[in-house]
Amino acid sequence: MPYFDIASAAPLHPVARQALQASLDEGWADPARLYREGRRARLLLDAAREAAAEAVGCRVDELVFTPSGTHSVHTGVAGVLAGRRRVGGRLVVSAVEHSSVLHAAEVHEAAGGTVTEVPVDRYGAVTAAGYAQAVGPSTALACLQSANHEVGTVQPVAEVAGVCAEAGVPLLVDAAQSLAWGPVEGAWSVLAASAHKWGGPPGVGLLAVRKGVRFSPQHPADERESGRSPGFGNLPAIVAAAASLRAVRAEADAEAARLRILVDRIRRRVVRLVPDVEVVGHPDRRLPHLVTFSCLYVDGEILLHELDRAGYSVSSGSSCTSSTLTASHVLRAMGVLSEGNVRVSLPPGTTAEEVNGFLDVLPGAVSGVRERLGVTEAAARAGESQAGGPDSLELDALGLRCPQPVIELAAAIGRVPVGGTVTVVSDDEVARLDIPAWCAMRGHAYLGETERPAGVAYTVRRLL
Repeated sequence: MPYFDIASAAPLHPVARQALQASLDEGWADPARLYREGRRARLLLDAAREAAAEAVGCRVDELVFTPSGTHSVHTGVAGVLAGRRRVGGRLVVSAVEHSSVLHAAEVHEAAGGTVTEVPVDRYGAVTAAGYAQAVGPSTALACLQSANHEVGTVQPVAEVAGVCAEAGVPLLVDAAQSLAWGPVEGAWSVLAASAHKWGGPPGVGLLAVRKGVRFSPQHPADERESGRSPGFGNLPAIVAAAASLRAVRAEADAEAARLRILVDRIRRRVVRLVPDVEVVGHPDRRLPHLVTFSCLYVDGEILLHELDRAGYSVSSGSSCTSSTLTASHVLRAMGVLSEGNVRVSLPPGTTAEEVNGFLDVLPGAVSGVRERLGVTEAAARAGESQAGGPDSLELDALGLRCPQPVIELAAAIGRVPVGGTVTVVSDDEVARLDIPAWCAMRGHAYLGETERPAGVAYTVRRLL
């Protein structure tokens, strides 16, 4: 069964498995002790730290191991904000950061700090100019992911780091999605990553803090890991994480070139095979193994279950499912379609046959979900060939969930003449994102929204 969700968690790399098994016998003792078993464990820990620091591109004494990538992010954000509290209380983040960064920002704001969000374009990319405008004398820290976890867009970290350095502001980079493919460029100050993203065991994170960055750990003092990650570390897992990082980096260039060809095939063919699909993320400046697309008139959760039944493990870059009823903050910030969202992230070793099999299965899965929701390709387009009817319509979509309000809109748009309007009243937050995205995809004009006592009214003008 092809597993296409390495962006969530990568299968354990064979090198990680070997290193883990070997270090279970050799690395069980306390590396802080001076007897033979402790010295042996210390040698393993030092070798793992050296290998990880080389992959990150930092000094050995700048890197510590933590229990997870999220722990690294939270520790890094809190430590720098505390260390630079005299500078000010402003934290700058991009609108598409991982939830771990945004949750840390919420805690900072709740404690009285301020948070400035840098917007992104339709590809999910920030600009150095956006950060230049956001950082200032009272900024304690700026955060920017190296590559987006939902759509794969690679961010201009080097340029943003230069802007931050000129302003005297440290930059924390969440490198979870990109570190397997190469070091993060630029003069970043703090870096966080997670081993389970590159084929290491779960439960190991990396935190690198450059020399000269003011950092104050926000937990009781501990002598381990430079005081930045308390507690007895899982040394066998740490050894396996470092070994697998070195292994995947040795394979990265060849795998990136091979997987990029397969991803390009998905990007090209999915829009030809499936009607009303939007491929999101930057077409060129992106991770080599990841592609995300959204399908109109499709419930994303049902589609993922259908693909799973067909033998393909994929995920969604969106939280827009029937169970959560919320749109992805990333897709919302980009202003793109969120319904029927599918994220495909190919692990090393993925074959062309596996990708072709997925493309063979996908059209039938999408059409099956649409039919279940009462939508066919002909029905979705039939209304737009009609003319006449009232100049305006209002649809009551209260209580209907993603993607039903958009389905109702598509069915009704042809009942008004060109130039006429359709207003959809919905209490589903997702409609605020998907109705404008539908207009952009189908060539109609989105006129805006108006609050109602129950729900929000979204108005669309028919142009075709």
